[in-house]
Amino acid sequence: MISRPAIDLHTHSTASDGTLSPAELVRAAADAGLDVVAITDHDTTAGWDAAVRALPPGLTLIRGAEISCRWHGVEPAIPLHLLAYLFDPDHPEFVAELARVRLAREVRGERIVELLRADGVDISWPEIMAAAGGGTVGRPHIAAALIRAGLVATTTEAFGADWLGERYRLPKEDVDVFRAVELIRAAGGVPVFAHPRATRRGRIVPDELIVELAAAGLAGLEADHEDHSPAEAAHVRALAAELGLLVTGSSDFHGTHKTVRLGAHTTAPEAYERIVAAASGVTGVASG
Repeated sequence: MISRPAIDLHTHSTASDGTLSPAELVRAAADAGLDVVAITDHDTTAGWDAAVRALPPGLTLIRGAEISCRWHGVEPAIPLHLLAYLFDPDHPEFVAELARVRLAREVRGERIVELLRADGVDISWPEIMAAAGGGTVGRPHIAAALIRAGLVATTTEAFGADWLGERYRLPKEDVDVFRAVELIRAAGGVPVFAHPRATRRGRIVPDELIVELAAAGLAGLEADHEDHSPAEAAHVRALAAELGLLVTGSSDFHGTHKTVRLGAHTTAPEAYERIVAAASGVTGVASG
């Protein structure tokens, strides 16, 4: 009996808020027994080249990004994430939009640190930026600073209501979700809605929006994910089947920022093949 390949299409490195470098990430993916892994850092392609250079034999790398989006159909608008696979990293409009979002993340992060410092919390924005090592800065980097300062024990605690989850939470600028689908497709990429039913993360969008996004070019839905209950994953699968969308499963691995392991959830080869066939930006990279 031929074994099916193990495919994990959602992971993060130090190019955004993961704890493994891109090189360490692909080596860990190979060690975990994966055949295909996607690097999908937040709003950046900064980890692509290093991941390609370090690619171990037998592993295929899918280059992508997780795009910070927002749906403005309700007030306040609902944040959500799209996974963009195999897009052209030099597409001018998409590059400009991602740069805008990264800058907005940086501005928000510095403002959050200013609020914390005003309340006597002794953490340093330059130190946080240095620890990020040039990666896209987000709240997990501030959480790590709070841990280093001994103020919280875990990232989960840092994201609680007393800290970054509410008291020191500020809105960030994101890409309108319909604009994001348009840009990903224009760049030859394939857009998949990340963890669309994860109520434990907060508000979710209605199915009606996903119907509209499918008509606008959305290719798939991420169903098997650590933040989906079995019922939520089943709902996503049923909706995808109704709309003719592909279904993915992924770990959303962040290293020590989360307890989930590489390959904890995987994507069927048939869905992976649909993504590869639909892309015209860049190809997957295989190491011999």
